[in-house]
Amino acid sequence: MLGNIKFIGELGKLNLIHESILHKCIKTLLEKKKRVQLKDMDEDLECLCQIMKTVGPKLDHDKAKSLINQYFSRMRSLTNNKELPARIRFLLQNTVELRENNWVPRKAYVDNGPKTINQVRQEAVKDLGVFIPPPTDGMRNDFFIDNTSFLQTRIKYDRETLGGLADMFGQMPGSGIGTGPGVIQDHYSPTMGRHRTNPLFNGHIGNSNGYQPQFEAGSKSFLKPNQGQNSPVFNHKQNHSGQMQSKDMAPRFSKKGKLNADESPQLGLKTNTPIQEKPAKSNKKAPPTREELCKMTDTLVADYLNSKNVNEAVNAVREMKAPKHFSSDMLKKIVVYSLSRSDEDKEHASSLIHVLCTEGLVTGENLMQAFLSVLDQCPKIEEEVPLVKSYLAQFAARAIVADLVNIADLAHQLENGLHFPLFLLCLQQMVRLKDREWLADLFQQSKINMQKMLPEIDQNKDRMLEILEGKGLSFLFPLMKLEKELLKQIKVDPSPQSIYKWIKDNIAPKLHTDKGFVNILVTSFLQYIAYETNPDDDEEQLAAPSKEQLDEEKQQLLSFKPVMQKFLHDHIDLQVSALYALQVHCNAKAFPKGMLLRYFVYFYDMEIIEEEAFLSWKEDVTQEYPGKGKALFQVNQWLTWLETAEEEESEDDDY
Repeated sequence: MLGNIKFIGELGKLNLIHESILHKCIKTLLEKKKRVQLKDMDEDLECLCQIMKTVGPKLDHDKAKSLINQYFSRMRSLTNNKELPARIRFLLQNTVELRENNWVPRKAYVDNGPKTINQVRQEAVKDLGVFIPPPTDGMRNDFFIDNTSFLQTRIKYDRETLGGLADMFGQMPGSGIGTGPGVIQDHYSPTMGRHRTNPLFNGHIGNSNGYQPQFEAGSKSFLKPNQGQNSPVFNHKQNHSGQMQSKDMAPRFSKKGKLNADESPQLGLKTNTPIQEKPAKSNKKAPPTREELCKMTDTLVADYLNSKNVNEAVNAVREMKAPKHFSSDMLKKIVVYSLSRSDEDKEHASSLIHVLCTEGLVTGENLMQAFLSVLDQCPKIEEEVPLVKSYLAQFAARAIVADLVNIADLAHQLENGLHFPLFLLCLQQMVRLKDREWLADLFQQSKINMQKMLPEIDQNKDRMLEILEGKGLSFLFPLMKLEKELLKQIKVDPSPQSIYKWIKDNIAPKLHTDKGFVNILVTSFLQYIAYETNPDDDEEQLAAPSKEQLDEEKQQLLSFKPVMQKFLHDHIDLQVSALYALQVHCNAKAFPKGMLLRYFVYFYDMEIIEEEAFLSWKEDVTQEYPGKGKALFQVNQWLTWLETAEEEESEDDDY
């Protein structure tokens, strides 16, 4: 499966597969399957991450931005779902971060193996300005001698002989490079912890003024002729040290080893200067912990809701300097804190969130994550705040109205009736904040499938309309109401005047030029005529109607002519929609012989539909409506006659 997905992705990269197919693959992998638990979707989600890594950059362009945002919003929510294996959650998280990094993968770590001591020395000189001399044979051997008193003496020796070099090259505590032969140890090194009983290290660490006396003490103890004389290695080192000081080292270095008491304070000052630079950096204030950030947020919200000073609150958020990953938690705490407060406080909390978004301190994505996180805790919160869903709907509605959150993104997170009826409550709040017309336009542009927003058991047209009417939201689907009610109205009173009045009272004027409206209008008339002429839907009568039936059919259509002309006159595109409605009607009845042709002639003779619309319908290649092939076969001869008649008429006009 993973191999196939990689193959599909590579084909997509080479434009051998259309983008729409890639989107279908992604939707299939992301879709929550019925009767399949989330934890069993790990294979699908691994394949999803693979296809995103392969063709994600290609699909992530302006035209498909909203779709890609929806995919990643869903993936982001899945990263927090503990039902999924950790491996899959991390795969999803890596893919989300890949997109956030503009599809540039993180640099792969290359392990070139351990560095040699010489490489470490070279890098120390290059990067830190610290020179580390190579070890002598004596120093190598000493490392392996297990003798504590000897090791202490050796450390003093190292400090003594290298003191001048350390001063010259600015060696500082903390620049130790580990353990091993030839490595200089200092009191920051991990291996030196067990030797801190040595007075040298106690003085060096605990007393800022104590470095020089210890240095001097170290000198004296080292120069005692009887110290460590039983050790041949030490004698070797002592001799080597004497040679080094007398021959190899510059006079200024050897001088430092023989300082008198008068010179000590100056040396102490020089030595302390670089030593104190490093601790100054390490004293930098550590970033606040998560617990501290949570307390700071609680205090911030409480102060803001009491003072209502939004500028102070925004400045307090700035001063928190919270890491980006804490933004969602901060917003969540603001929302949760205000849930049990007054409606006015909830509005103020929304205003604060709005300002934080506009100031760039948090993102709409952070807000969506916070909102979903609070929703997950709804059952627990409901014990203390029974109307929590209504309050959360207010927050979501304000965020959508303020353009902080996309309504389609929110809908995607609440599909299949998740947290039902939260989405419908949110729509109600948007009507309250704005108006019906604004919401209807926004909803139409969002292309949200309302049936998918309901629990699976209610996902059908009739039930959906019933639920929407109960919530006062049926205005979002005026054509669905028209489809359900118009035929009933025609049966009650088929007069053109009453039909037109009902349409005017129930359907907004801007929908009168909508193709869906025309389709429903013509379909309702055709269904009414079919019922009146053949109440029992007798197939024999449909195939061979009597003369009386044909006359009634024509008279019925004539009676509806004024209504159809009112909406179709001078609108060729709407007339084409009327012909498609007729095509679908005949297809539903299995194209009874002569039926489509009869209506074509009626429409033409009654001047309901013009020649241009018939010819446009013929040439149109859309596959949206079923039965086009059979329909063309039945009326092709008549259309040829119409085309010829058109040409002859235009020639006559020329004369």
